[in-house]
Amino acid sequence: MKKLSLSTRVFIGFGLGILLGVIFGEKILVIKIIGDIFLKLIKMLTVPLVFFSIISGITNLTDVNKLKRVGAKILGMYVVTTLLAGFIGLGIAHLINPGIGFQIDSSAIGSYEATAMNSISDTLLAMVPDNIINAMANTNMMGIIIFCAIFGCAMVMLGSKVSVVKDFIVQTTDIMYKMTAIIMETSPFGVCALMACAIGQYGPKIFGPLGKFILCDYLNCAVIVFVMYFLILKFMGKVKFPYFMRKILPLWAMTAATTSSSGSLPVTMRITRDDFKVEEELYGFSLPLGATINMNAGGAYYSAAVVFAAQIYGVPLTLTQEITIVILATLISVGSPGIPGGGIVMTIMLLTTMGLPVDIMGMIAGIYKIIDIAHTTINCTGDVVSTIAVARSEGMIHDEYSEKHTVA
Repeated sequence: MKKLSLSTRVFIGFGLGILLGVIFGEKILVIKIIGDIFLKLIKMLTVPLVFFSIISGITNLTDVNKLKRVGAKILGMYVVTTLLAGFIGLGIAHLINPGIGFQIDSSAIGSYEATAMNSISDTLLAMVPDNIINAMANTNMMGIIIFCAIFGCAMVMLGSKVSVVKDFIVQTTDIMYKMTAIIMETSPFGVCALMACAIGQYGPKIFGPLGKFILCDYLNCAVIVFVMYFLILKFMGKVKFPYFMRKILPLWAMTAATTSSSGSLPVTMRITRDDFKVEEELYGFSLPLGATINMNAGGAYYSAAVVFAAQIYGVPLTLTQEITIVILATLISVGSPGIPGGGIVMTIMLLTTMGLPVDIMGMIAGIYKIIDIAHTTINCTGDVVSTIAVARSEGMIHDEYSEKHTVA
């Protein structure tokens, strides 16, 4: 009997986890330790994988002009897609009107204690590490990426003088990929346990009073995937959408289980390399960067959250204010950490900036796990879509082996 592929096994684990969560409810939390161990293994990989893959990817771009061009393109894709997602979130929020007629539960709004917020300048300053060892220890992904980008560029400039170091980094990157493959073999069990516990603990809350806002958020994500990503893949990536969706499903299972862009990075990289045949020198740089700054779903969610709050409190928004919301949502999405629940802190920052009460965060925090599943899934999918688009424009994708999956 032919062995099932890892992707198929992960998806089976995902479905089985949902089934177990529905059947056993909160009793299924006894298997939470399995999911926790899996997450620890993934987190153990994340920092060294990002560190070596970014440097390896940059050093493979020996043409400095190409390095600048590719870097500008991927950053441009991330910013533009997040900006467009912000407008999508704004439009759908006005279509659904999740805050109109909403009755505020005073007991719920007081259940979340807001923490002190950093200013935008403090947030930007925190991205630059003053100690790379501390950045690694604290999983400061933006700090690690900045250090690796400078390190990699310096190696490109030095050329053959650092060939020994380059060989070491390339070989260590290969070791990290092999470690990733080994740990990924346990992913069906980890995903099953994580999904079972998530459904067992949070499932019933989807039918609560915030159901309309959750519907709005999931509709945002659907439009981003089936409209925006579809168009990018068709006209820029030249990849047929049904093929893309079939290959991306294992990543969706992983993101739904971990709700972490950084934690899902090993799977994102494997799919981009094995299924879409993108060169390592691009995805090794673009995907770790995307896991940190490319938050398409965040752009849509933040815009919708402000409209939601404004409708609840009866605050009218002008056209200028709504455009400002989208711009701020884009900036905040870039600064939002790719970790579970990072969006809660950023939502408070945006509401405060717009002069709106943050009381509703007690309710949103209660159901954030439910919507964060969709956010992480779309964010990671967006990383792959943008990487494919840039790879196609630079001739850094090699899928000629399967013309039926590409658009002429």
